[in-house]
Amino acid sequence: MTLLDSSVGYLYGHHLFVDAGVPVYFVRANTTTASGASTTNSFTDLGDIYGQVRLSFPSPVLNFKTQFTGRAPTGSTSDGISTGHATYDWTNRIDRDFGDWTPFLEVGLANSIPDTFVYRRPFASYGELGHFQAGAAYHVVSWLSVAASAFDVAPWGSQTTDSRVLGNGSGASAGHGPPSLQGHQTTGGSSLAADNGFSAGLDLSPTKAIDFTVGYSRSTHYDLNTISFGIAVNMRAILRHPGL
Repeated sequence: MTLLDSSVGYLYGHHLFVDAGVPVYFVRANTTTASGASTTNSFTDLGDIYGQVRLSFPSPVLNFKTQFTGRAPTGSTSDGISTGHATYDWTNRIDRDFGDWTPFLEVGLANSIPDTFVYRRPFASYGELGHFQAGAAYHVVSWLSVAASAFDVAPWGSQTTDSRVLGNGSGASAGHGPPSLQGHQTTGGSSLAADNGFSAGLDLSPTKAIDFTVGYSRSTHYDLNTISFGIAVNMRAILRHPGL
Protein backbone atom coordinates (compact mmCIF):
# COMPACT_ATOMS: atom_id res chain seq x y z
CA MET A 1 0.00 0.00 0.00
CA THR A 2 1.32 3.43 -0.99
CA LEU A 3 -0.08 6.69 0.36
CA LEU A 4 0.28 10.18 -1.08
CA ASP A 5 -0.83 12.78 1.48
CA SER A 6 -0.99 16.47 0.53
CA SER A 7 -1.84 19.11 3.14
CA VAL A 8 -1.72 22.86 3.66
CA GLY A 9 -1.46 24.54 7.04
CA TYR A 10 -0.91 27.78 8.88
CA LEU A 11 1.02 28.54 12.06
CA TYR A 12 -0.51 31.17 14.35
CA GLY A 13 2.24 32.47 16.63
CA HIS A 14 4.27 29.83 18.47
CA HIS A 15 1.48 27.64 19.83
CA LEU A 16 -1.39 27.11 17.35
CA PHE A 17 -1.19 25.24 14.04
CA VAL A 18 -4.11 24.32 11.76
CA ASP A 19 -4.03 22.31 8.56
CA ALA A 20 -6.21 20.32 6.16
CA GLY A 21 -5.47 17.70 3.57
CA VAL A 22 -6.60 14.72 1.54
CA PRO A 23 -4.77 11.40 1.14
CA VAL A 24 -4.64 9.25 -2.00
CA TYR A 25 -4.26 5.47 -1.59
CA PHE A 26 -2.57 3.14 -4.07
CA VAL A 27 -3.26 -0.45 -3.06
CA ARG A 28 -2.31 -3.77 -4.59
CA ALA A 29 -2.86 -6.73 -2.28
CA ASN A 30 -2.46 -10.45 -2.92
CA THR A 31 -4.04 -12.67 -0.27
CA THR A 32 -4.75 -16.37 0.29
CA THR A 33 -7.78 -17.28 2.39
CA ALA A 34 -8.09 -20.24 4.76
CA SER A 35 -9.72 -22.28 1.97
CA GLY A 36 -6.63 -21.78 -0.22
CA ALA A 37 -8.24 -19.34 -2.66
CA SER A 38 -5.96 -16.58 -3.91
CA THR A 39 -7.32 -13.08 -4.55
CA THR A 40 -5.86 -9.82 -5.83
CA ASN A 41 -7.30 -6.45 -4.90
CA SER A 42 -5.88 -3.42 -6.72
CA PHE A 43 -7.21 0.14 -6.70
CA THR A 44 -6.42 3.86 -6.41
CA ASP A 45 -8.76 5.96 -4.27
CA LEU A 46 -9.07 9.29 -2.52
CA GLY A 47 -9.20 8.96 1.25
CA ASP A 48 -11.16 10.88 3.86
CA ILE A 49 -10.58 14.65 3.80
CA TYR A 50 -9.26 15.79 7.16
CA GLY A 51 -8.67 18.92 9.22
CA GLN A 52 -6.40 19.28 12.25
CA VAL A 53 -5.87 21.74 15.08
CA ARG A 54 -2.70 21.43 17.17
CA LEU A 55 -1.63 23.33 20.28
CA SER A 56 2.01 23.15 21.40
CA PHE A 57 3.42 24.31 24.73
CA PRO A 58 7.20 23.82 24.87
CA SER A 59 8.87 24.04 28.26
CA PRO A 60 12.27 23.16 29.76
CA VAL A 61 10.39 21.07 32.31
CA LEU A 62 7.92 19.22 30.05
CA ASN A 63 6.77 19.71 26.46
CA PHE A 64 3.04 19.24 25.84
CA LYS A 65 1.12 18.92 22.57
CA THR A 66 -2.56 18.29 21.99
CA GLN A 67 -4.04 17.66 18.55
CA PHE A 68 -7.62 17.17 17.36
CA THR A 69 -8.27 15.62 13.94
CA GLY A 70 -11.64 15.36 12.21
CA ARG A 71 -12.27 13.38 9.03
CA ALA A 72 -15.19 13.52 6.59
CA PRO A 73 -16.28 10.20 4.98
CA THR A 74 -15.20 11.07 1.42
CA GLY A 75 -13.22 7.86 0.83
CA SER A 76 -14.45 4.61 -0.67
CA THR A 77 -16.17 2.18 1.69
CA SER A 78 -16.17 -0.65 -0.86
CA ASP A 79 -12.35 -0.56 -0.93
CA GLY A 80 -11.98 -0.20 2.85
CA ILE A 81 -10.48 3.28 2.64
CA SER A 82 -13.30 4.86 4.66
CA THR A 83 -15.73 3.60 7.28
CA GLY A 84 -18.51 5.72 5.79
CA HIS A 85 -18.73 7.71 9.03
CA ALA A 86 -17.28 10.99 10.24
CA THR A 87 -14.37 10.15 12.55
CA TYR A 88 -12.27 11.98 15.11
CA ASP A 89 -9.03 11.57 17.01
CA TRP A 90 -7.79 13.55 20.01
CA THR A 91 -4.15 12.84 20.83
CA ASN A 92 -2.08 14.28 23.68
CA ARG A 93 1.70 13.98 23.93
CA ILE A 94 4.25 14.84 26.60
CA ASP A 95 8.01 14.58 26.22
CA ARG A 96 11.22 15.95 27.70
CA ASP A 97 14.79 16.19 26.46
CA PHE A 98 17.55 14.60 28.52
CA GLY A 99 20.63 15.41 26.49
CA ASP A 100 20.29 13.48 23.23
CA TRP A 101 17.41 11.37 24.58
CA THR A 102 13.72 12.31 24.38
CA PRO A 103 11.33 9.93 26.19
CA PHE A 104 7.67 10.47 25.30
CA LEU A 105 4.15 9.36 26.16
CA GLU A 106 1.06 9.64 23.95
CA VAL A 107 -2.57 9.10 24.99
CA GLY A 108 -5.45 9.40 22.55
CA LEU A 109 -9.22 9.02 22.25
CA ALA A 110 -10.86 8.23 18.90
CA ASN A 111 -13.75 6.48 17.16
CA SER A 112 -11.47 4.92 14.54
CA ILE A 113 -7.87 3.68 14.70
CA PRO A 114 -5.91 6.64 13.27
CA ASP A 115 -4.04 5.83 10.06
CA THR A 116 -1.07 7.68 11.51
CA PHE A 117 -0.93 5.60 14.71
CA VAL A 118 2.35 3.62 14.55
CA TYR A 119 1.57 1.82 11.25
CA ARG A 120 -1.10 1.81 8.55
CA ARG A 121 -3.36 -1.18 9.05
CA PRO A 122 -4.85 -3.18 6.16
CA PHE A 123 -8.33 -2.16 7.31
CA ALA A 124 -10.33 0.86 8.48
CA SER A 125 -12.10 0.61 11.83
CA TYR A 126 -15.13 2.31 13.38
CA GLY A 127 -15.86 2.24 17.10
CA GLU A 128 -14.81 4.01 20.29
CA LEU A 129 -11.28 3.34 21.52
CA GLY A 130 -8.27 4.65 23.40
CA HIS A 131 -4.74 4.42 22.03
CA PHE A 132 -1.45 4.66 23.90
CA GLN A 133 2.21 4.83 22.97
CA ALA A 134 5.35 5.16 25.10
CA GLY A 135 8.95 5.22 23.99
CA ALA A 136 12.06 7.27 23.44
CA ALA A 137 13.96 8.93 20.61
CA TYR A 138 17.73 9.30 20.38
CA HIS A 139 19.26 12.15 18.38
CA VAL A 140 22.39 10.66 16.82
CA VAL A 141 23.34 13.90 15.04
CA SER A 142 21.39 17.03 14.11
CA TRP A 143 19.98 15.39 10.96
CA LEU A 144 19.52 11.81 12.16
CA SER A 145 17.43 10.31 14.95
CA VAL A 146 16.16 6.86 15.90
CA ALA A 147 13.19 5.91 18.06
CA ALA A 148 11.50 2.89 19.60
CA SER A 149 8.16 2.51 21.35
CA ALA A 150 5.47 0.16 22.62
CA PHE A 151 1.81 0.74 21.74
CA ASP A 152 -1.67 -0.41 22.65
CA VAL A 153 -5.14 0.08 21.15
CA ALA A 154 -7.94 -0.47 23.68
CA PRO A 155 -11.45 -0.38 22.11
CA TRP A 156 -14.77 -0.73 23.87
CA GLY A 157 -18.25 -1.50 22.59
CA SER A 158 -19.15 -2.63 19.09
CA GLN A 159 -16.43 -2.39 16.42
CA THR A 160 -16.62 -2.58 12.62
CA THR A 161 -13.70 -3.09 10.25
CA ASP A 162 -13.58 -2.64 6.46
CA SER A 163 -10.79 -4.56 4.73
CA ARG A 164 -8.38 -2.88 2.31
CA VAL A 165 -7.13 -6.32 1.27
CA LEU A 166 -10.38 -8.08 0.42
CA GLY A 167 -12.57 -6.12 -1.98
CA ASN A 168 -16.34 -5.93 -1.71
CA GLY A 169 -17.72 -9.35 -2.53
CA SER A 170 -14.45 -11.21 -1.85
CA GLY A 171 -14.50 -14.40 0.13
CA ALA A 172 -13.70 -14.48 3.82
CA SER A 173 -11.44 -16.70 5.89
CA ALA A 174 -14.20 -18.14 8.07
CA GLY A 175 -13.51 -15.75 10.93
CA HIS A 176 -9.82 -16.57 11.39
CA GLY A 177 -6.86 -14.18 11.39
CA PRO A 178 -6.79 -10.39 11.44
CA PRO A 179 -9.90 -8.36 10.52
CA SER A 180 -8.51 -7.65 7.05
CA LEU A 181 -8.83 -11.38 6.21
CA GLN A 182 -12.19 -12.07 7.88
CA GLY A 183 -14.23 -10.57 5.04
CA HIS A 184 -14.74 -7.20 3.42
CA GLN A 185 -16.72 -5.88 6.40
CA THR A 186 -16.72 -7.44 9.85
CA THR A 187 -18.65 -6.37 12.96
CA GLY A 188 -17.88 -7.68 16.42
CA GLY A 189 -16.90 -6.91 19.98
CA SER A 190 -14.06 -4.80 21.29
CA SER A 191 -11.41 -7.46 20.61
CA LEU A 192 -11.96 -7.04 16.86
CA ALA A 193 -10.00 -3.76 16.75
CA ALA A 194 -7.71 -4.34 19.74
CA ASP A 195 -4.00 -4.17 18.99
CA ASN A 196 -0.64 -3.99 20.75
CA GLY A 197 3.02 -4.37 19.96
CA PHE A 198 6.18 -2.37 19.42
CA SER A 199 7.86 -0.29 16.74
CA ALA A 200 11.21 1.20 15.76
CA GLY A 201 12.08 3.89 13.26
CA LEU A 202 14.75 6.11 11.75
CA ASP A 203 14.35 9.75 10.70
CA LEU A 204 16.80 11.36 8.29
CA SER A 205 16.58 15.11 7.55
CA PRO A 206 19.37 16.13 5.14
CA THR A 207 17.74 19.55 4.56
CA LYS A 208 14.88 21.60 6.00
CA ALA A 209 12.80 20.74 2.94
CA ILE A 210 13.05 16.94 2.85
CA ASP A 211 12.56 14.29 5.51
CA PHE A 212 13.08 10.53 5.04
CA THR A 213 11.66 7.93 7.42
CA VAL A 214 12.04 4.16 7.71
CA GLY A 215 9.93 2.22 10.18
CA TYR A 216 9.29 -1.30 11.44
CA SER A 217 6.33 -2.35 13.57
CA ARG A 218 5.32 -5.64 15.10
CA SER A 219 1.68 -6.23 16.02
CA THR A 220 1.62 -9.07 18.52
CA HIS A 221 -2.19 -9.10 18.51
CA TYR A 222 -2.48 -9.65 14.74
CA ASP A 223 0.88 -11.44 14.33
CA LEU A 224 1.68 -8.82 11.69
CA ASN A 225 5.03 -7.31 10.69
CA THR A 226 5.05 -4.01 8.79
CA ILE A 227 7.95 -2.18 7.13
CA SER A 228 7.35 1.36 5.91
CA PHE A 229 9.25 4.03 4.00
CA GLY A 230 8.29 7.69 3.82
CA ILE A 231 9.35 10.93 2.19
CA ALA A 232 8.00 14.29 3.41
CA VAL A 233 8.52 17.44 1.34
CA ASN A 234 8.09 20.89 2.90
CA MET A 235 7.07 23.19 0.04
CA ARG A 236 7.35 26.28 2.26
CA ALA A 237 11.04 25.60 2.84
CA ILE A 238 11.63 25.02 -0.88
CA LEU A 239 9.87 28.24 -1.90
CA ARG A 240 11.73 30.28 0.71
CA HIS A 241 15.10 28.70 -0.02
CA PRO A 242 15.14 27.33 -3.61
CA GLY A 243 18.68 26.04 -3.15
CA LEU A 244 17.66 23.48 -0.53
